[in-house]
Amino acid sequence: MSNDLKLLQPYQLGAYTLKNRIVMAPLTRNRAATGNVPQPMNAEYYKQRVSAGLIITEATQISAQGLGYPNTPGIHSPEQIEGWKLITNTVHENNGHIFQQLWHVGRISHPSLQPNGALPVAPSAIAPEGNALTYSGAQPFVTPRALETQEIPAIVEDYRIAAQNSMAAGFDGIEIHSANGYLLDQFLHDGSNKRADRYGGSIENRARFLMEVVEAAISVWGSKRVGVRLSPSGKFASMHDSDPKALYSYVVKELNRFNLAYLHIVEPRVQGNTDVEDDGTGLSTQYFRSIYSGTIISAGGHNRETGEKTLLYDSADLIAYGRLYIANPDLPQRFALNAPLNPYDRSTFYGGTEKGYIDYPFLEANQSYQAA
Repeated sequence: MSNDLKLLQPYQLGAYTLKNRIVMAPLTRNRAATGNVPQPMNAEYYKQRVSAGLIITEATQISAQGLGYPNTPGIHSPEQIEGWKLITNTVHENNGHIFQQLWHVGRISHPSLQPNGALPVAPSAIAPEGNALTYSGAQPFVTPRALETQEIPAIVEDYRIAAQNSMAAGFDGIEIHSANGYLLDQFLHDGSNKRADRYGGSIENRARFLMEVVEAAISVWGSKRVGVRLSPSGKFASMHDSDPKALYSYVVKELNRFNLAYLHIVEPRVQGNTDVEDDGTGLSTQYFRSIYSGTIISAGGHNRETGEKTLLYDSADLIAYGRLYIANPDLPQRFALNAPLNPYDRSTFYGGTEKGYIDYPFLEANQSYQAA
């Protein structure tokens, strides 16, 4: 067994001593029960993966308006809070740590998913390309409704209440989802934000909404139990900006002042390459290491080798794994032994039953492998 992997070394994250530097990435799985309430099957899924130093939950909508996909869990009703308690209790009983990712999808929704069939909301009335995923199948995205200036404080308050609900549900902290083309990310990019008020125009104005949400979350949790996720190179959901380097340099420098638990960065990567590489934007964790003073989590297609390399190069402090954790609930043990990995079944990623969710095999106790 390999005991010298930096991936397997403990890490102090605020008040929490993580057993290793491996993070279970936030992974939408579309398996919540009626009312978008977590169910016992979800608790078993997280329990199986408690070997991670830190679990970050699947994206969880802060309000009914924040919903964008079928069967994704919320944290805005008493029933949802009780459902999440089952999960947090199970994780803690097995000596794990778990943060909840808070989410509002903005324009990545559809009237059929919205209260009273309303239009999805966004910084500006610009539809993304592609299709929304609804209970009736894929349907073209609609043009969203631009939020009025006076409506934005109410959404900030939704985040604050969701943060309170996360605490009531027993989480160890929260992550603010400001990545991957969802509402906070939509406000950051000038391709989706054409506003002329205090939330649009300059980079400072476009970042204001995110900073207000961070402040609201910290008012509940304190700074060292709040993280933020960003995707500076992301183009998902028609995201684009005229100067992403200037935008994210400003955002990350501003986040420094909050003394957060961590900054979670989705890496630029070349599809199909074994290494995580720069796609030409320059916006990797290595770049942000020079301007961010706190803990950095690197996510984006890592394997054992690239995760270890990222830590050894001091580009990040923790490594998030998504698809590999879906298929390998005992991922740290497999990394320690340099054991073969279960292949993941992409067809079971989103929605379904126990298949491809809680039926991936663990290593047999009597198996042994030559560590690298």
